[in-house]
Amino acid sequence: MASEHDEGGSGQVAAPRDGAAAAAGTPDPKTPTPDPKTAAAVAAAEAAGPQNGESVRVDSWIWAVRLIKTRSLGATACRGGHVRVNGERVKPAYSLRVGDEVRLRQEGRERVVVVKRLIRKRVGAPVAVQCYVDNSPPPPPREAVAPAGIRDRGAGRPTKRDRREMDRLRGLEGLSSSRRDAETRP
Repeated sequence: MASEHDEGGSGQVAAPRDGAAAAAGTPDPKTPTPDPKTAAAVAAAEAAGPQNGESVRVDSWIWAVRLIKTRSLGATACRGGHVRVNGERVKPAYSLRVGDEVRLRQEGRERVVVVKRLIRKRVGAPVAVQCYVDNSPPPPPREAVAPAGIRDRGAGRPTKRDRREMDRLRGLEGLSSSRRDAETRP
């Protein structure tokens, strides 16, 4: 019996290296095979998704794809004008379609996503990412400044002098003088 490394005429046929492998039913080694758990979750999400002609509410969709923690927060964000679909403010019951651009403003940043798949039930993060295209600007960089004014545990209440020093470190010098003005007003 000849091994794989024999170059002699062993009678074995070389495996095709082009698209013929896919046509023959053998997997192409260049294409990554999806994780079986993720593939099963995607199938479950598609089964739970809307049938032909049905729609998905925008508050439910942004919750299902994990842009918002709870559905009620999604509805509140819609009512507050923090959710826009194709540039227009929408109510929580607005029906989404594939291809809609959803803009969600939360926690000081704006998320811009394009709907790829409509789902109704909340799914895991790897599946949720496959339901939209994220066109959001990068988040603002965090300030690398250590927090000023952290006191040692058990140090007690800060004195007036300690408070002024903490305000000076934070850059709030003008605030302390306005506090004094507010306290002395009748």
